[in-house]
Amino acid sequence: MEYIREAVDSNWVAPLGPNVDEMERLAKEYTGAKAALATNSGTAAIHLALATMEVGSGDVVFCQSFTFIASANPIVYQGATPVFIDSEPDTWNMSPEALRRALEDSATTGSLPKAIIVVHLYGQSAKMDELQALADAYGVPILEDAAESLGATYKGKQTGTIGKAGIFSFNGNKIITTSGGGMLVSNDSAFIEQARKLSTQAKEVAPYYLHEKNGFNYRMSNISAGIGIAQFGVLPSRILTKRFIFDYYTKHFSANPYVEMHAEMVQTYNNYWLSTLTLHSVNPKEVLEALAAQQIEARLLWKPMHTQPCFAGCTFYAHEETATPVSEQLFATGLCLPSTTSMTESELKRVVEALQLATLGVQEKREIEV
Repeated sequence: MEYIREAVDSNWVAPLGPNVDEMERLAKEYTGAKAALATNSGTAAIHLALATMEVGSGDVVFCQSFTFIASANPIVYQGATPVFIDSEPDTWNMSPEALRRALEDSATTGSLPKAIIVVHLYGQSAKMDELQALADAYGVPILEDAAESLGATYKGKQTGTIGKAGIFSFNGNKIITTSGGGMLVSNDSAFIEQARKLSTQAKEVAPYYLHEKNGFNYRMSNISAGIGIAQFGVLPSRILTKRFIFDYYTKHFSANPYVEMHAEMVQTYNNYWLSTLTLHSVNPKEVLEALAAQQIEARLLWKPMHTQPCFAGCTFYAHEETATPVSEQLFATGLCLPSTTSMTESELKRVVEALQLATLGVQEKREIEV
């Protein structure tokens, strides 16, 4: 409230202002990125990155299929065509094997992608060494969608800082929030400055409004940034609480044969934005209904982009050519559990008890019916 009051009292309520500058400084300090640009959403940050990469009509962009649609929509905004890449089972993120085949095919046809969008879902980093090596071999930049993974690391590096550029989201449901907002980061300062210009309607330096190209109105407001400054101060404790929640679920479901929590991979540090799991021999929709009856909200995992009606006809590369795509398997078997940091231990216990009853009870009912 102090930061917001200061913004109002100083009349810095519109986009830009001291709070925005400080928000960008904190993002650089926390992630280690050399440059940062605060935006009004994570989607805007992705769009700016693609525009700065000069993605346009006739271009192709590879995008992880298992993600929220905001990862893919900016490709269409730029008039480009998305090609969707399956996940691999360890991280649930982009499959290096599927990416390799996609790059080989595109090189053969002379249609290499203008960019590759890798997503770090649910706070778990992708296998960046393998993905980056493939991208470098073909000279294609990686844009990291780290909307859900602020504070997560891959081999000691913050997600979002490994590829050409990365984005974070500060939407209301993220680990820290500005109510709505995002951040574009890069170790290429010139790249961020190009994006910064585009984010302010591409205004040229002149004594009047001069525009040599089309831009966007994508800057974060000074009031929103005030919220974000305070939120950055609680980010470390939020991550610890998220990890406690995941560990609590893991401990209490360890003996349940139908529940498998999705744990972090070796040499990674997961912020556990959401505690996620897959179910075995149990229908997740039935479990959702059972939890809802107890006034507990859980959700299915992301429905893959290549199965969305709005992307019908787009090319898709599976992790294994002869098997059911990993992303489809995850959607068919996975759940997100309540994960907010305000949950009490008694509330966590109630979730555990309800899920135990839902999974074991549903299975026992099926056995009786058979």
